[in-house]
Amino acid sequence: MVRTLALAAAIMLCAPAQAQESCRLCYGDASATPGERPLTIEIWADLNFSKLAVTGRTGGSAELSPATGEKRTSGELIDLGGVSVSGHGKITGVPLRAVRIDLPDTVEMTTADGGDARLAQFTTDLPAHPVLNANGELKFSFGARLIVSDGRGGNYRGRIPISVDYN
Repeated sequence: MVRTLALAAAIMLCAPAQAQESCRLCYGDASATPGERPLTIEIWADLNFSKLAVTGRTGGSAELSPATGEKRTSGELIDLGGVSVSGHGKITGVPLRAVRIDLPDTVEMTTADGGDARLAQFTTDLPAHPVLNANGELKFSFGARLIVSDGRGGNYRGRIPISVDYN
């Protein structure tokens, strides 16, 4: 009986936060202040570490710079070349408003045959206190560290949840 009540309380506490998060990134937000333009975020370039090879059983990591797209490897992961790409996005909203951009701590990555890795240590080229420009836009780049710990190669995929809100 106690377990059921605790679960119901957790669902009730989480539901309003989920509804708010899904609405603040879309136009037509009924909860927006009149005259305030809701925030939108568009990602036009995904992170791409290009070609890497695992040379041992324990794996390694590769780091991608948000500013330059430069890739550095460590451990039993080596760079085989190719063009790596840092992620790129654009935020639109009310001109000259301060915004907060939240990137996750980690993102789990998988391959079609069951390999797993993770992205961690996300970085951006954003200033400490980002502000939308006079047109209500802010472009940014982001990078991360790819950590392959099981020594398996493959085409790793995952989704990076990025949220943005007015300060």
